[in-house]
Amino acid sequence: MHDAITAEKAGVPAAAVMTDAFVTTAEALARACGMPGYRFAVIAHPIAPDDDDALRRKAGAAVRRCVELLTQR
Repeated sequence: MHDAITAEKAGVPAAAVMTDAFVTTAEALARACGMPGYRFAVIAHPIAPDDDDALRRKAGAAVRRCVELLTQR
C-alpha cells in the first residue's frame, strides 16, 4: 500500500493488492499517508497453502481489478 501511494503522489498511476486479512490495515495506512479512500485490489487470504491453480485464479482476479482501478480514473 505504501509503495502504491508513494507512486501515486509522484504522479505514477499504481494499484495495490492486499489479501482480505489486511484490508483494515491497508485502509488505515492509506488514511495515515493522506489518501483516505484509496482503492485497491483484494484477494482471499491466505495464499501460502494455495496450489498453482488457486494462485492463478487469485492473480487473474487481482489483475482484472488492477486494470479496472488504473483505467477508471
